[in-house]
Amino acid sequence: MSQKLLHRSSAARLFVGAAASAALVLALSGCQTSSPSDITGSLGDTVEASRPTADPRRDLETYQERFKANPKDAAAALQYAKALRATGQRAQAVAILEQASMTQPNNKALLAGYGRALADNGNFQQAFDVLGRAHSPDDPDWRILSAQGAALDQLGRHDEARQYYASALKIAPDEPSVLSNLGLSYVLSKELPQAEETLRKARSRAPNDQRIKANLALAVGLQGRLSEAESIVKADVPPEEAAANVAALKRVLARKEGPRGGGEKMPVAAAGGSD
Repeated sequence: MSQKLLHRSSAARLFVGAAASAALVLALSGCQTSSPSDITGSLGDTVEASRPTADPRRDLETYQERFKANPKDAAAALQYAKALRATGQRAQAVAILEQASMTQPNNKALLAGYGRALADNGNFQQAFDVLGRAHSPDDPDWRILSAQGAALDQLGRHDEARQYYASALKIAPDEPSVLSNLGLSYVLSKELPQAEETLRKARSRAPNDQRIKANLALAVGLQGRLSEAESIVKADVPPEEAAANVAALKRVLARKEGPRGGGEKMPVAAAGGSD
């Protein structure tokens, strides 16, 4: 039973609503949580110094104790917030990182983590602003630039978002997580052929990234090529997980009316990478 739940959960994460109104995905190196904001996952391991964990609840207890013992421990704050996000406590993660960043306002890693947590919680404008404080023009970070682009996409400012992706790609040419975010940007603006082209390029750079595959399948499926989209999400995964991926894809495509001004935005998959 636990294995079945794991497959269902994985599929749900692949198609979590990065553009949904509930919260923000990216995927900036994309994390495996149910948060739509994982599109910002490209901040990922580099900024948060994260590591894979089999039990986020155990990490939650460990880093909660460490953070309470020393609230100025930036690494503990970041890991505590990560564990909170992994267990669905996004608002609490924001509160922890807000507190930590107030005591260390020049800590770039904390600001980056705080910006990501804000995005996870759906606070896209604030996330964009905080991420802007996490790096400087003379030392730009492609992950943060991509994260800022993702936040702008959630605000419907697609042209501006693509300027940030372009800047990120100048630093990290053909970086698949940035290409994935760019592809999702085109999905949100309904430029589907361009989205597909960009996501195919991302997949060629990271063929085993399941989130990029999900993004590509979404772009293909939204163009009416359901069988091809299903083949993409079924490739190279066990049968049960493949079936769950297809079911998740169909649920997303059922809402293919797409983003509309003032209303709920179309859910899309998280951008690539691991958190």
